[in-house]
Formats: sequence, C-alpha cells, structure tokens
Amino acid sequence: MSVATQTRPHRTEAPLLHAVTGTPVPATVAAGLPCATLDGRTVEHANLDHGASAPALTAVKQAVDTATRSYASVHRGKGHASQVSSRYYEAAREEVARFVGARPGDEVIFTRQTTDAMTLLAGALPEGTEVVVFDSEHHASLLPWPAGRTTRLPVPRSEDAAADALERALQARTDRPVLVVVTAASNVTGELWPVRRLADLAHAHGARIVVDAAQLAPHRAVDLTALGADYLAFSGHKVYAPYGTGVLVGRADWLDAAPPYLPGGGATAEVGPSGATWRTGAARHEGGSPNVLGAVALAAACATFRRHREAIEAHEAHLFDGLVDALEAIDGVRTYSIFSSAQPRVPVVTFTLDGLPADLVATALSREHGIGVRDGKFCAHPLVTELLQDQSEGGCAGPVDGTGAGTAVRVSLGLGNRPEHVTRLVAAIRELAGAGPRWEYARGADGTWQPVGVGAAEEAPLPW
Repeated sequence: MSVATQTRPHRTEAPLLHAVTGTPVPATVAAGLPCATLDGRTVEHANLDHGASAPALTAVKQAVDTATRSYASVHRGKGHASQVSSRYYEAAREEVARFVGARPGDEVIFTRQTTDAMTLLAGALPEGTEVVVFDSEHHASLLPWPAGRTTRLPVPRSEDAAADALERALQARTDRPVLVVVTAASNVTGELWPVRRLADLAHAHGARIVVDAAQLAPHRAVDLTALGADYLAFSGHKVYAPYGTGVLVGRADWLDAAPPYLPGGGATAEVGPSGATWRTGAARHEGGSPNVLGAVALAAACATFRRHREAIEAHEAHLFDGLVDALEAIDGVRTYSIFSSAQPRVPVVTFTLDGLPADLVATALSREHGIGVRDGKFCAHPLVTELLQDQSEGGCAGPVDGTGAGTAVRVSLGLGNRPEHVTRLVAAIRELAGAGPRWEYARGADGTWQPVGVGAAEEAPLPW
C-alpha cells in the first residue's frame, strides 16, 4: 500500500537555547540529533513527541553527573558519600515541594512515575473509599482503583457537563470516603481541565481530589492550593528528567495510616519477633534503596523550570500558535477536542488524516521527513474511541485490529523544538494529504509498516 552541612558544589550554569521569542530557554541534551531519511538525507530529528517522554535537560544531566560522583545509599550510612547523597535526596524533596506549592504537612513521596504514584495512593485509600473518575483519564489514573467501588463517568464534552456529572455522582455518595480523580491537562488533546471548579465541588460534598499533573507540569505552573488538590502526581520523564522518578504529593493522614507501599528497609521503625512497626512520613512508602539520582534529576528539572517558567511558556506558545489552524486547513485532516477547539491547552494536538492509517502517517513522517510523533490510543483508550467514533466513512475509525484503525496521531511540542520543526511538520502533512507517502510501504510480520525494497533501518550502536 502506498500511502550534617555540606558545601554546595561549584556548578556551571547549564547552557540555554535562544528561544524564538528572544528569551533564553533551557537546553536539552538531544538538541541537533541527526536522523537519516529514506532519500539519503541527514536532517535534524524533529522530536514532536514530548508528551510521551522528554529528553533530559542539560541542567538535569549536569546535576546527575555531580551527584553520581558521591553516590551512595541514603539515610543509613555514616560515611561521607552516604551523608552527601542523603542531603541531596532530602533537598530534592524540598525542591519538589516548592515546585508544586506543597502545604505544611503535605507528604512528598518519590515514586517511579505517575502510574506508580496513583497506584500507591490507591493502596492508601481508607477501607470502603469510593472513587469517581472520568473515562477521559489516562490509564494511569483510570485503572488502579478498587473494583466495585469505582464510578466511571462518561467523557464530558464541556466543562459544564463535567461539573454536572460530578455533582450527580457526589450527590449519590454514601457516608464512605470519596476520592475524585481528574487530569489537569489531557494527554490526548492538551486541553486544560477546570480542576479548581471540580475540586470545589468535591470538597463541598466532603470528598477529596487527586490531580494527574503529568501533562501540566512541563508547560504550566503547578500549585496545589490554586488547583484545590488534596493530592497531585507527575512524572520526571515528562519534565525533562528521564531518570526513573515521579512523585506523589498530598495530605498525610491517609498515607500515614496505610500499609507501606514497599515493605522493607527504610520503611521500618522497628522489626521484632512478632512483626514490624512502620515509620510515618514519606519513608513509610519508600522502602528499599531509593533512586537518589532520579530524585536529584527531578529536583534539578523543577528548579530549572521555576527559574525559567515565563520564558518556557512564551517559547511554547510561539511554537504552538497557529499549528492547529494550519493542520485543519489541510484537506482530509481532522483534529480533536474534548470540550471545544477554543479550550485553553498545552502544546498538544491529535489528528487523523483521511484514507491513511495513523501508524502509516507516523512511519512516513519519521522515515521520509525525520519527524517523530506518536500514533495509537495514547494510553487513553476510552477517550480516543469517543473522539473518533463520529468520523465519517473514509476515516480511520473502528476497532484496533492491526491495520491502524481506531487510532490517531499526536503532536506534542516542547523545549527541544524550533519553528523549523513545526514548519516541516505542516509541509509533510500537506504532502501526505495530497499525494500520500513518497515511498511504498507494506506491513511486516510484526504489524509495522516497512518501506518496500529498503533494507532494515541502520541501528544505532549500543551505548555500552
């Protein structure tokens, strides 16, 4: 088909990129990554997939390199390296707390990522807690809650509809504790949700609310008080700190009363013949040797974002300005929104191209134009199914069956992008819409599209 006190180490300020607005923004280690295309050219890789995972900031890598030199397990060693690492680890917790506007008494628990944070919270719910969650959530926020005590609300198509649905669900609640789960920014459409409005509704009914901030934190300021959140979670790899750490921040009472998430060393206050006494605070759920370097990376990203937040937002706004309109102006392109095209959003847009499976579009963009995007259902299957279900004949709606049907293409911009990347994307989509891929492709045995008559793509050498 064609188609103890430690002196702060000396640190050089990390390099900055000159943003399109003229204000410097933080640089990533992936800037200028070369990419070979099918026609023999080598172009700069245009990474338009920041919503999945973002490359490390140079400042983050520098912080990790510094911390690596004195790396040791934390909290239980008297040696110099352990003392330094322990200080870094707890200072990282304080930095993350500042980044999210944590309140006095809030716990900051390091996890692996948002999925891990939400699962930890699910295990900390008081017995009998009922959960209310929208079908529009990422699977990390949709799936970990107790079966039989979770109410899933349909995808709301307006802010008012979201509030009305939540109000009705809360009015039907029992005397049990209730937790409301909501995203701050959709990972599929980028739209900002009315979190404060939903939080106020939850609190008016005596419920608590947890906010998935994974897609908000890289693009907008995060503040627990402003959001009205009882709990908040996000991932380091979304905020340019891909070193295996995320965070759960929020009220301590449920967390201190729950069984330890990872029973083991560090979580214990005392272990005797009859069992264990567990610590309270963050340590209760951070058993074992924690990911010190991941915590340092996350803190470095948070500190960098706090220093450059205004410039980052201006840079991304300039890049994203007009992109949705430019895509919609191409015949056959359809973009998607939960609420409306006018809803404020982070720089994310999801689209389909009539007559071409989403995975083929993504493959052609990569192999022919050096552009990286995401295709699929983006770990938000109910939402994508809802958004695509009204496609007319000739689109790509339908069940996922190995043909790319029922899926879409997502573009997500970030600090690794320049205006040329966006221009290249629009031109490539216009070409695909008008003439299809330049190359002939066929599905391989693994179900992926491969260019016909071309050998396997050259594999990058292993880094070790």
